[in-house]
Amino acid sequence: MEQQVAAVPEPAGTILRLEGVNKWFHRGTLRHQHVLQDINMEVTRGEVLVVIGPSGSGKSTLLRCINFVAPPDTGTVVFLGRRWSKDSAPRLNPVGRIQYERELNLLRTRIGMVFQHFNLFPHLTALDNVTLGLTRVLRVSGRQARERAMAELERVGLGAKAKSYPSQLSGGQKQRVAIARALAMKPQLMLFDEVTSALDPELIGGILEEMKKLALEGMTMIVVTHEMGFAREVGDRLMFMDGGLIVEEGPARDMIKNPSNPRTQAFLRAIL
Repeated sequence: MEQQVAAVPEPAGTILRLEGVNKWFHRGTLRHQHVLQDINMEVTRGEVLVVIGPSGSGKSTLLRCINFVAPPDTGTVVFLGRRWSKDSAPRLNPVGRIQYERELNLLRTRIGMVFQHFNLFPHLTALDNVTLGLTRVLRVSGRQARERAMAELERVGLGAKAKSYPSQLSGGQKQRVAIARALAMKPQLMLFDEVTSALDPELIGGILEEMKKLALEGMTMIVVTHEMGFAREVGDRLMFMDGGLIVEEGPARDMIKNPSNPRTQAFLRAIL
């Protein structure tokens, strides 16, 4: 009997919960590297969770499992009371499979994600990059989509660049377009994957300021970053990952000031 995407009761305030999530990198048909190991975590509505850790610790893979860009191999993601796992997809029921894919697309519209390298379409203007998901995924009419996209570009200070192509924008401007594109879908959770690491130092502050504004507006956010100033000022909780494991987590300022795990201590000494 095929398992369907199910709704489950959630504790008050919980927007996201991961239960026993595991992810392997595969080489052919063989599991090659255990990237995430039995991840259990919760995020409450309005919380800013900052995730840190060395390269290869599983931070980016964690974000991709949350929005099912890379579904976990085992374990469950519960978002807004809906339970998702690799076994949720009906394999022998074509009609059920179509419905599952629709629900999965809806999940992804409610979880905005901003990547390190922008991922803008080079042949589209800034406005068209923001509009595309609205018209293709949410089926918003062209006029309404353009109005919403323009409002989001103005929100991030790029209204004057609406007709510019990515090649005509700076790295910081491209990242603002990517943020506007995610926000236009009206997500309830935003994922940021080291969004400042590809930027010149003078551009980083502007992007962090946009993220700070979102936090002050009450947006629920999971932020993978090494910007400890942002983590200290904006983060509610800090989570340190290493080797695919959650090594330590706690209130952001307390952890930055006085981490208890030796691995966390060594990592923070190296980046602070």
